[in-house]
Amino acid sequence: MQFDTLLFARHEAIAQVTLNRPDRLNALNLALITDLKRAAAAIDADPDIRAVVLTGGGRAFCSGADLMGEDFLSDPGQSRGHSIRSRLRDHFNPMVSAWNQLRVPVVVAVNGVAAGAGVSLALAGDIVLAGRSATFLQLFAPKLGLMPDLGSTFHLPRLVGTARAKGLALLGDPLSAADAATWGLIWACVDDAHLAEQAQAIAVRLATGPTQAFQRIKAVFNVEPPRTLSEQLALEADAQAELGDTQDFDEGVQAFRAKRAPHFTGR
Repeated sequence: MQFDTLLFARHEAIAQVTLNRPDRLNALNLALITDLKRAAAAIDADPDIRAVVLTGGGRAFCSGADLMGEDFLSDPGQSRGHSIRSRLRDHFNPMVSAWNQLRVPVVVAVNGVAAGAGVSLALAGDIVLAGRSATFLQLFAPKLGLMPDLGSTFHLPRLVGTARAKGLALLGDPLSAADAATWGLIWACVDDAHLAEQAQAIAVRLATGPTQAFQRIKAVFNVEPPRTLSEQLALEADAQAELGDTQDFDEGVQAFRAKRAPHFTGR
């Protein structure tokens, strides 16, 4: 298959998917969201694929939603908040759900920064490795006046506990790969030079393992009380819609585009 914004290759039973917008640090625009959904569908449709490696091309895994473009924020006839809700429900959320629910194990190799929705995309995988120089950032609130989405409010408290999840979301401080591993956010922190090699080695182990058992393990682990990911995604979309119509979010976008610190007023 051919894709515009990602690279897709298959080596025996392993699919290799590489986000390929390096000039934008692999920021998620509608084209990349569409390609990620198509890639997930292609993987699920191919019974010979038994494991997947997902990584980013260039010096970042994924810098989050692409706020420099207009396709995420603008929708004639709707407020900005309603536009965000539509984009989440119609495009972003189905993509992250498709990756989370893939029938085969997904190994994520985080190279460089994973910010905002990039963290959520990484956490949709099953085994997450990060290079030692990688960082995880939840900048929705401190930079944009929004809240985490694409499932981060579902995954973070389950992985690192409510106290640390709130700290990450409220403060937006960078979390190193080493601390992410210590906290239990990811499987392991590895030397940058060995990230691709170790991700591939794990994928090989999974691709030669009991695929049906892995599929059922994923299904059981992905259904966790008190809410499912789908319910949490819907809650996030509604909350983001309200926040998307605030003056603080408008200020956050303008500051982001101007590469300056935002000045929030709480309105």
